Amino acid sequence: MRLSHKICLDPTYKQEQYFRQACGIARFTWNWALAKWKSQYFEGLKPSAFELKKQFNAVKPIEFPWMYNVTKYASQQPFIYLQAAFHRFFQGTSRYPQFKKKGHHDSFYIGNDHIKLDGKQIKLPKLGRVRMREALRFSGKVISATVSRVANQWFVSLNIQLDQSPKIGKNQAGVGVDLGIKTLATLSNEETFEAP
Repeated sequence: MRLSHKICLDPTYKQEQYFRQACGIARFTWNWALAKWKSQYFEGLKPSAFELKKQFNAVKPIEFPWMYNVTKYASQQPFIYLQAAFHRFFQGTSRYPQFKKKGHHDSFYIGNDHIKLDGKQIKLPKLGRVRMREALRFSGKVISATVSRVANQWFVSLNIQLDQSPKIGKNQAGVGVDLGIKTLATLSNEETFEAP
């Protein structure tokens, strides 16, 4: 069973700048991919996330070398998200994907091979340890993480594969209680309590 746990972060100024840069790279990559998708689709081609990522990676070292300052997932995951967005659009369950704006749902994804948890700290790639306001509540394998900003707070949402499914308690039926004069209480299962 998978669960998600969202935890508030306490980043330093330098760590916050890293988060802003990673969010900017994720947004830039999404917008670049969406523009390419639109132009190729109107030319009669059928673009895919894999093809767009290939084109992007070909020009990335030359045109966008500053992207190497943050985790590789910041510039890889938007292609997968865009593919899923177009899939939902063509199924009729979602609107046409839109360009992203700065400061609106800023976030970036990190894969599980780059995440290490140690109590109230999370180790992120090319950044080091970042303090969390609380420790992870569940035991299991961390599948992925998404760092996001809401107002001026930074959060990490951890996707966790649990070791065991949580135990569900026995179902206890509800009981109605009728308070009276002759008997103190009568329960809906016919049990009565006499007044002292």
